[in-house]
Amino acid sequence: MIVVFGSINVDFVTRVRRLPSEGETVTGGEYALLPGGKGANQALAARKAGAAVALVGALGADAFAEPALANLRANGVDLSGVRRVAAPTGAAFIAVDAAGRNQIVVAAGANGHARAVDLDRLSAKPSCLLLQREVPDAETHAALDWARARGVHAILNAAPSSGCPAAFLRLAGTVIANSHEIADIGGMPHSSAEAISRAYGCAVVSTLGADGALHADGTRIVRVAAPAVRVVDTTGAGDTFCGAFAAALDAGADTRTALAFACTAGSLACEAAGAQTAMPSRAAIEARLSA
Repeated sequence: MIVVFGSINVDFVTRVRRLPSEGETVTGGEYALLPGGKGANQALAARKAGAAVALVGALGADAFAEPALANLRANGVDLSGVRRVAAPTGAAFIAVDAAGRNQIVVAAGANGHARAVDLDRLSAKPSCLLLQREVPDAETHAALDWARARGVHAILNAAPSSGCPAAFLRLAGTVIANSHEIADIGGMPHSSAEAISRAYGCAVVSTLGADGALHADGTRIVRVAAPAVRVVDTTGAGDTFCGAFAAALDAGADTRTALAFACTAGSLACEAAGAQTAMPSRAAIEARLSA
C-alpha cells in the first residue's frame, strides 16, 4: 500500500489564448471546477496505476470539500486519514494556453492544517510514503521522520519549487524534481540529479518533460525516453508521473521499468484536459508501453 501525505484542492481552470505577463489581464472563456491538489492528484494517479492507496491530509467543511474528494472516493482511495477543519478547502487557479502550457496560483486554505500525526491512524505499514511541498514544512518534516522511524521508503516530490530543506533530502529515500526544482535544490542553474544524490545520499529522479526522465543514486544513472504524444494540457502530468512511479515500485518493478511506466503515464496525461480527469489507467499505460 502507498500512503500519500499532502494537499487536497479544487481547481478553477480556464483556457486562454496566451498566458499573461506580469501585471497583464487576459480574458478566458468558460471555466471548469475540478478536483486537484498535488497530494490528491498523486494519490489518484497511484490508485489508477494499480496500487492500493491511502490519503492523509485536510479539507474544509465547505461546499468544495466533497467535489475535491469525488474522484478519490469513486476510485477506492482510503480517505480515513483526511481531517475536516475550520478553514476553506484549498484551491488552485489555473490558466492554460493554446499550446497546453499553464500558470497556476495555489491558495493553501485547509492544507495549512494537514498534520503528520494523522499517519498514526493507518491500520497497516505502507510500502512507501509519497509527499510534496503543498502542506506546512514542519508537518512534511514530521512525516519524513515518521517514515524513517518505521523503515518506510519516502518519495518526496520537491514541488512546488521553493528550494528544499537539506533535512528533507537527507530523510527522503527518493526525490522527484523537474529541471527548475533541481536548480533550486542545488542552488545554481546547472545543478544535477547526480550531484544532489551524492551530496545528500538520496536517489534523485529528474523529470525532463518530452525528453523522459533519469534516475541517479550516486553509483549509476538510468535514463528513459518518453513516448511522443499530442499535448492538450500539461496540468497534472508531473503528479501523474509521481503516482505512477510509486505504484510501479509498490508492484516490485526495478528502476528502469518504474521510470518507463511513469514517463508513459505522465505523457498520456498530457493528451486530455485537466489533472485528475486526464490520468490514465494501468491498462492504458501498459497498452502504450507495449505498442
